[in-house]
Amino acid sequence: MPTAELLTSLLAERQGLSSAEASRRLAAQGANTLDQQPRRRMASAFLAHFNSPLVLMLLLACGASAVMGDATSAAVIAFIVVGSVALEFVQEHRAGDAAERLKRSVALNANVLRDGTVTRVPAAALVPGDVVQLAAGDMVPADGRVIEARDFFVRQAMLTGEAYPVEKKPQELDAGEGDIGAAVNAAFMGASVLTGSATLLVCRTGRSTFLGEMSHALGKHAAPTAFERGTRGFGQLLVKMTAALVLFVTFAQLLAHQLSAETFLFAVALAVGLTPELLPMVVSVTLARGALRMAERKVVVKHLPAIQNMGSMDVLCTDKTGTLTEASIRLERAVDAEGRPSARVLELAWLNSHFESGLRSPLDDAILAQPGVDPAGWQKLDEVPFGFERRRVSVLVERAGERLLIVKGAPEDLVALCTQAQAEPVAGVPQRRPLDDQGRASVLASFNALSRDGLRVLAVASRRVPPAHDHAQLDDERELVFCGFAVFLDPPKAGVSEALSRLRALHVHVKVLTGDNEGVTRHVCAQVGLPVHNLLTGAQIEQLDDAALAAQAQKTSVFCRVSPAQKSRVLNALKSRGHVVGYIGDGVNDAPALHDADVGISVDTAVDVAKDAADMILLERDLNVLHDGVVEGRRTFSNVMKYIMMATSSNFGNMLSMAAASVFLPFLPMLPVQVLLNNLLYDASEATIPFDGVDAEELLRPHDWDPAFIRRFTLVFGPLSSLFDFATFAMLRLGFGADAALFRTGWFIESMATQVLVIFVLRTRGRPWRSRAHPALATAALATVAVAVLLPFTPLAGLLGFVAPPAGMLLAIAGVAALYLVCVEFAKRGFHRLQRPA
Repeated sequence: MPTAELLTSLLAERQGLSSAEASRRLAAQGANTLDQQPRRRMASAFLAHFNSPLVLMLLLACGASAVMGDATSAAVIAFIVVGSVALEFVQEHRAGDAAERLKRSVALNANVLRDGTVTRVPAAALVPGDVVQLAAGDMVPADGRVIEARDFFVRQAMLTGEAYPVEKKPQELDAGEGDIGAAVNAAFMGASVLTGSATLLVCRTGRSTFLGEMSHALGKHAAPTAFERGTRGFGQLLVKMTAALVLFVTFAQLLAHQLSAETFLFAVALAVGLTPELLPMVVSVTLARGALRMAERKVVVKHLPAIQNMGSMDVLCTDKTGTLTEASIRLERAVDAEGRPSARVLELAWLNSHFESGLRSPLDDAILAQPGVDPAGWQKLDEVPFGFERRRVSVLVERAGERLLIVKGAPEDLVALCTQAQAEPVAGVPQRRPLDDQGRASVLASFNALSRDGLRVLAVASRRVPPAHDHAQLDDERELVFCGFAVFLDPPKAGVSEALSRLRALHVHVKVLTGDNEGVTRHVCAQVGLPVHNLLTGAQIEQLDDAALAAQAQKTSVFCRVSPAQKSRVLNALKSRGHVVGYIGDGVNDAPALHDADVGISVDTAVDVAKDAADMILLERDLNVLHDGVVEGRRTFSNVMKYIMMATSSNFGNMLSMAAASVFLPFLPMLPVQVLLNNLLYDASEATIPFDGVDAEELLRPHDWDPAFIRRFTLVFGPLSSLFDFATFAMLRLGFGADAALFRTGWFIESMATQVLVIFVLRTRGRPWRSRAHPALATAALATVAVAVLLPFTPLAGLLGFVAPPAGMLLAIAGVAALYLVCVEFAKRGFHRLQRPA
C-alpha cells in the first residue's frame, strides 16, 4: 500500500498520535504483547489427557478389578495410567513455556512520538498509527512501515532465516508483493537494529504481528503426532472388540437363562482380560531405554514418544541455515577477471575491510579471517563510507609513496565504473587490458554464474591516484581497474552429507524448508548431496489451498522463501497424506514447525525458543546421530508392537474361547478370579519385552501404527489359539471326563502354556531358533509357565478353585501346546508373506 494511503487507513500522521488517541486505541485493540488466551489451569490441563479411549478403558478395568476385590491389580493399573498421563502433561506444559519465552524476547520500551514530542513508553503500550524512532541497538517493537531511514540495517535472521543484515528504506513496493524477505520498506517485531536510524509507522501490534502469529502457533495444541494417532486408533479398536465380546457373553447367557452375579463378574473379567494393562509400562520402559541410548550419543530426548515417532518417520524436513550449514560466512576463494585464483584480489579486499570504519558485515569478517596478508607499511589516508544506494565502500591507502584507492562492493554497480581489467602478470609485472561493454558483459556473466551456484560475491577494483591526492571522494570512484571477485560460502556442517545419505538408506525422504533464496539453497543442496526434484517458493505456496499443497508437497524436495506459517502448512500437508514428519531447525522462525512436527529436532546452538519447542536436542553438531535416532526409534517401535500384537491376539483368543465355552458348558469355563490371574501372569511374562532384541530387517524401513494390521493379526492368531482351546475342551471333557474344577485347572494350564510360549514364535518374523529372545524374556516366560503348572499342587489351589491334575493330562496338554506352536510358525510365515508390500 502506498505510504500516503497507509497513513489514511490508519488515521495517522507522520507527527504521531496524541496521548488521548493512543489511549483510546490501546483500550480498543489491546496491548502490544504476544499474550495468548489465559492458559488452562494445571489441574484441568492434566485431566484433559484422560480423554483417550485406551486411558478410559484402562480406568474401567481398574474400577472392575476394584469391584471384584482385586485391589492389587486396581492399584497397578491406576499407577500406570497416572504415570503415563503425567508424561504427556509435562510435554504440553513445556510447549506452553516455549510460547511464554517467545513473549519475553521482544523489546520492553520504545521511543514514540506522542503529542508532537518523543516519549519513551513501554512497548506494550504501542498502537497502530504510532510513530516510533529506532536507533542502533534497539529491538523493533512492532510491525511497521519505514517512513524515514538513514543507514538503517537490521538483522532479521530469527524471523526469516536470512544470514545477512538487511537494509530497510522508505520506498514503495509493487502491488501484491507479500514476501517478508522482500519487504525492504518494513521492519518486524523481534528484529534487531544493527546500525543507523529510522522512523517507523506502526501498522500491526501484538498477536497481529508476524512474530505474534508464531507465538500463537506455539501456544495452540499441535495436531496429534503419529504416536498419539496410533494409540488412539488402537484404543478405539480395543473398545470395539471388548464391547462386542461382553455383549456376546451377556446375550448368550440371557438366552440360556443362566444370568447371575457370577456370570456378570465373568463378563467383566473378560473385559479386563482383553485390556493390555501393561501397555503404558512397556511403552514407557522401552522409550526410556531408548532415551538412555540416545543420551550416550549426546542427544537429549525431552519427549519420550518422540523416539517412537522418529522410528516411524518417513519424511525429514530441515531448515538450511544453521542446520545444514554452519551459519558462518566463509571466503571460499578470491579470483581475477578470468576466474583464476588471485592473491592480489585477496590482498586488496583484505586492506579495504581492514581499514573500513563504517558498518562491518559478516563478509568483512570472513575476509579478515584469511591468513597470509601482510598490512605492514600500508597506511589509511581517507575513506568514502559504505553507501546503501552506491552499495560499495572505498578506502584510500598508501605504501612507499604509492597511493591506491581500493573499492569493494556489489558487482552490478562496481563493474559499470571500471574501464580496465587486471590481466595475467608478465614476469611478475601486473598487466591491464581495456574493459569495453563486451568485457563488462563477460565479467557480469561470471558473476551471475557464481550467484546461480548460491555463492555471495563482492567485486574488487582499484585506481592509482597522484601522490598529492590526500582525500577520497565520490568522484574518485571512476575509471577503475577491475581486479576480480571475492567469493563467499556458508559452508555445510561437517558430516551432513554422510548423515543425509544414511537417512536415505533408511527410506527417510529429506526435504529442505528455508527462508533463503533459490540460488543459495540449490547450491547448498548440491554440496550436501540432496537432489532437487521440485522447488516451491513461499509466494507459490500462498496461492495453493491445503489440498493442492498436500499434492505438491509430496513431490517437492525444496521450499524456498517460506515463512514460519508456511513451514507449518507444509508439515501439516505432508501429515495429512499419512506421512510421519520430522523437522530440524534452530531459529525462532523454526519454532512453530518444530512444535507442529511429529518429532521436532534442534541443535545445541539453537535459540532458546527453538530448543524449548523441540522434542530432541543434538548436543553435538554431528547430524549422523539422526541415523542412530531413527534406528533406535524403530527398535523401540518394534518391541512395543511385539507386546501389542501378542497380548491382543492372545488375550482375544482366550477371551473368545471363554465366551464360546460359556455358552456350551453347564458351568463357567473359568472363574472370574482365574481369568484375572491368567491375565496377571501373562503380563508378568511380557514385562521384559523392552529388553528384547530386534531383527535387523525390522530396522530397514519406517513402521507406523496400523490398527488395521493389528486387527488382521488378531483375527488370524486369536481364533487360531481358540481352535486349540476347543480341542483342549473336548480332550478334557471327553477324554478325561473332567468336572468343573478339573476342567478349569487343565484349561488354565493349557491357556498359560500356549499364550506364553508363543512369544518365542511371534516375537520375530524369522525362524525362532535363529532369532533368539533376550535371556530375561526367556526366563520370565518359562518361569510363568512353571508357576501355572505348579499352582494346582500348592496350598493356594483351593483358594483359586484348582485341583491337582493327573500326569496323563499334563502330558496331553504339553502335546497340544507343542502342536499349537508348530501351527503358529507356519501361519506366521504365510501371514507375513501376504502382508508384504508389492
